[in-house]
Amino acid sequence: MAPNGLKHLSNALATPDQLSNSSSSIDGVPSDLETSIRCAGAQLTQAAGILLHLSQDIIARAVVIFTRFWLGADGGSLRIYSVKDVSAAALYLTAKLSFQPTSPRSVLNVYTLLLSRDASPLWFVRPGGSPEAPPSPETYILSEGGYQSARLVLLRTETVILRTLAFDTHVALPHAIALTYLRTLGVTKPAVAQRVIQYLNASLLSPQLLYVTHQPNALAVAAIYLSAREEGVKLVDCEWWEVFDVDREELGFLVVGMKSTEGFMRAEASQWNDKSIPMVVDEVEAEIERRRMLEEGE
Repeated sequence: MAPNGLKHLSNALATPDQLSNSSSSIDGVPSDLETSIRCAGAQLTQAAGILLHLSQDIIARAVVIFTRFWLGADGGSLRIYSVKDVSAAALYLTAKLSFQPTSPRSVLNVYTLLLSRDASPLWFVRPGGSPEAPPSPETYILSEGGYQSARLVLLRTETVILRTLAFDTHVALPHAIALTYLRTLGVTKPAVAQRVIQYLNASLLSPQLLYVTHQPNALAVAAIYLSAREEGVKLVDCEWWEVFDVDREELGFLVVGMKSTEGFMRAEASQWNDKSIPMVVDEVEAEIERRRMLEEGE
């Protein structure tokens, strides 16, 4: 528990029960499918934030809020809520609470493009990659009627997220903490700082859900440890991570977790290389049914 004056630098972490008993798993969504969909939703949130020209801290907070929504028996279920809707609402909500709010129309226009099977540049939406020829505008432009319907879903999903999270939208990020730690350690090599930020951003997609299981200071320490080692920068000759309130066991777990994210993403791309990852409830149901039929040999 962080001291009262440092609460803004810490987060409420997921409990073991929340991690092992999600609403989706209770509703019969296979764990590997849940992981794939949740990771794709995080990538969708990142891509949308970039197209909306939002800052990385807003995007990262949105990904964390998106991830928290699916945790535990009281969280959202992939058989009830479409991951695309939760992603859009999490990004809209986070931007609205920041210095960089964006309009529902802007958010929905971007998501229409990213979810278009003809125009999307995202590998898990359009497995063939970016289209070679310009797609028809009708495939990625939201009509006025479509906008009005989608806006209602966006605002309703925003309310659901707030209620599910008990209106706790606080997210402390490790990025600024990591840069402060680097200065404290006397590390001035720009390549180390750049690699630290890369590790922290990539960890938002971690299958171990590192951002909801570990405090920002621990994430910062692990990213520094990896980055300094890979850049050949020698740090102080002591267990310096303990100064930043991280023990060796936690550091080891985080180092392994951060290093494994790249391999996990490659495995996901290989597993889903010829088909789209489900983004809506009906697609989730169809994938579950497809797997059932394969198991039963139908």
